[in-house]
Amino acid sequence: MSRHYDVDAVRKEFPAVERMVYLDSGFQTPLARPVKAAIELFLREGFETAGPKSVWLDRVEQTRAKVARFLGVTADEIAFTKNTSESMNVAANALPLRAGDNVLMIHGDHPNNAYAFLHLQRKGVEVRFIPMTDVVDADSFAPFIDEKTRAISMSHVTFHAGHRFDIESVGAMCTRKKLYFVVDVMQAIGVVPVNATAIGASFIGSGSHKGLLVPQGLGLLYWDKTLKEMEPAYLAAASLAEIPDDLIARADRMAPSPAARRFELGNFNLPAVHALGASLDMIEQIGVQNIQNHCFDLGDHLIARLDELGVRLVGPRERKHRAPHIYVIALPASDWLGHFEENGVRVSPERDGIRVSLGMFNTATDIDRLIDVIRRRGLGRPSAAA
Repeated sequence: MSRHYDVDAVRKEFPAVERMVYLDSGFQTPLARPVKAAIELFLREGFETAGPKSVWLDRVEQTRAKVARFLGVTADEIAFTKNTSESMNVAANALPLRAGDNVLMIHGDHPNNAYAFLHLQRKGVEVRFIPMTDVVDADSFAPFIDEKTRAISMSHVTFHAGHRFDIESVGAMCTRKKLYFVVDVMQAIGVVPVNATAIGASFIGSGSHKGLLVPQGLGLLYWDKTLKEMEPAYLAAASLAEIPDDLIARADRMAPSPAARRFELGNFNLPAVHALGASLDMIEQIGVQNIQNHCFDLGDHLIARLDELGVRLVGPRERKHRAPHIYVIALPASDWLGHFEENGVRVSPERDGIRVSLGMFNTATDIDRLIDVIRRRGLGRPSAAA
């Protein structure tokens, strides 16, 4: 049961969760029935009619508008990419950085966020890393900012221990100090409410195969359209303000689109865009705030059950500092991953243990089955809650 929505009804939309204890949404969510139906519609149209391209492109724009509403921005501030990594690279290379400038990041944050900016070292841009702690906010970055600091880039939620950083305070500081702010929301979006305007970000990047329920291969990029100095690192006809009717390239007509489309190269991942349209409808019907609160309740239950066993949680315990849906158990993955697999529990190995990542379909029973599998190896002692 859930205090926030009919979780039993939601579970029926995810057939995979009836076949296993699925606690791995931080890696990839199972396919939901509405998402599968949207992909099948695209395939059927392509199979039977060779593709109504104008209809498909209209649906791209409908989905773009849904993404914009979901993030609290306008459709012309949303671009489609391949994944989070491409979104972060687009953002890093659009920033007007020069040799000698520096960018601040968090040590141990997602590598593909870091690599996007580390690659700018070839242009003389310096990347400085601040320490990762359970709490990261504006005060964490402030001592490292100097006259050459131009940007801060960070994740909202960490993939490896479920930290939920105070991006709003960092964004407000960046606004005061006139710094660019780039945020990776891949592990947050779809579970944690994300309002791009409130964050104050220059760019927000994400994929869609975790909390947004879509198969891999589609990314999102929000761009603050007031930042006109952000120009694309690469260009195609689809990126232009005026696409030539005859499709002949002209050196004197290369102005980029005034919309986020300037960062797109055309030929969208159409099946995934169809899937995203359906998944956003599903998420909004339930309510992302409700999904977050449901996952927080499950996380509280997980922490209590781990405490009964005397098993440590890696990362923050307090709700205000932790993600609602990502928890790492201090059990060596090399010793435990196979045991979970053998007992029908899907989890992920992470740096410091076993990652349990929750979705809208999980229940307290899933948590109890996980705890029972841990206890089967003789760890902890039976309790009344078992």
